[in-house]
Amino acid sequence: MKNKYMPTALALYINYFVHGMGAIILAQNMGFLSEQLNTDSAGISYVISALGIGRLLVLFISGVLSDKLGRKPFVFIGMAMYAVFFIGILLSPNVTVAFIFALLAGMANSVLDSGTYPALMEAFPKAAGTANVIIKAFISGGQFALPMIISVLISSNLYYGYSFLICVAIFIVNGLFLIRLPFPDQEQPQEQQAAASVVDENNSARKPSFWIEGLCLILIGYTATATFYLISVWLPTYGEQVAGMSNTSSLQLISYYSIGSLISVFVTSFLVKSLVKPVTFVFIYPLISFIALMVLWAYPSAAVCVIAGFVIGFSAAGGVLQLALTTMSELFPTSKGKITGIVYTASSLATFSIPVITGILSKTSISSIILFDAVVTLIGVVLAIVVNIRYRKVMNAPLKAVQG
Repeated sequence: MKNKYMPTALALYINYFVHGMGAIILAQNMGFLSEQLNTDSAGISYVISALGIGRLLVLFISGVLSDKLGRKPFVFIGMAMYAVFFIGILLSPNVTVAFIFALLAGMANSVLDSGTYPALMEAFPKAAGTANVIIKAFISGGQFALPMIISVLISSNLYYGYSFLICVAIFIVNGLFLIRLPFPDQEQPQEQQAAASVVDENNSARKPSFWIEGLCLILIGYTATATFYLISVWLPTYGEQVAGMSNTSSLQLISYYSIGSLISVFVTSFLVKSLVKPVTFVFIYPLISFIALMVLWAYPSAAVCVIAGFVIGFSAAGGVLQLALTTMSELFPTSKGKITGIVYTASSLATFSIPVITGILSKTSISSIILFDAVVTLIGVVLAIVVNIRYRKVMNAPLKAVQG
């Protein structure tokens, strides 16, 4: 991955460090914001919901426009929108105004995605999977750093808004750095064009079908997100109410989940760089998650919850979504922005529908939620089998071929 775009990539990753903080900053400052906005935790939750709504509203269109207008403008537009969100929340007098600014943050996330993911894949065509998965590490880094920053502010009796202003400051400094850096040519890389010509001339090879492997990968965007999102929300409750863990111990399960996710980012980044095709992990990781979920459902105990939390964090939250996107771009290389929008729209739909479904299931039993997650993950495994079979036929190459 060492080439002239490395500084550009680093700046793009730093944006996602800030995004990691932005994704949880409202929840982390819930007490302060409740007082500022004259509301309660339900009101803040309402504001937080705007993040998902805003993201879903512009994902597809921002991806399409990114293909037409270029990656760099969308990266800067996303950064600017995020900065307005951070400052706007601090100036919001009520929930309605805060909701509007949170809506803007969701849109900023989509715009940033539509410029960043395609740019990274175009900058590192031989290691696109690695480039995309590393984003997860920076998001996790931001989510790890923010609680510590807030703890320092509270212990020092400082203004809580400094946590928002720090994010703005990072964006400003990073923007000044990034504006002078080169972005990759948006045109299809010569290596991919050559590979496409070989496929077209080879009678035994087949052209990719959007309605088969393309649709399967879009649905995997939903199932992959549902798998880790559901566990991140319900695992502590399951540990306490079903496995008999104490409240403190059950809350710590998310730490094991996060550690698994972070380790997976580095392991997967190394493997997809030179050893294993991303499409292989799109099958292997959901399969591991399915087995872990079934064990968790069948044998609830404190030890099983800890192990399952780590394993599912490693296999589900460590980059399956990014690898599905990478595989999609391999099969359909000419519209990376549009593809990013479609796959991440499916991902956003999962974050909307899963809370509704699990809310209904929780009235029956918490165990049924874990079983539901296992079923969703199994669907993802089946979809991944179809994708892998089709990938071999389309690319006319072994699944574990060394990447060029």
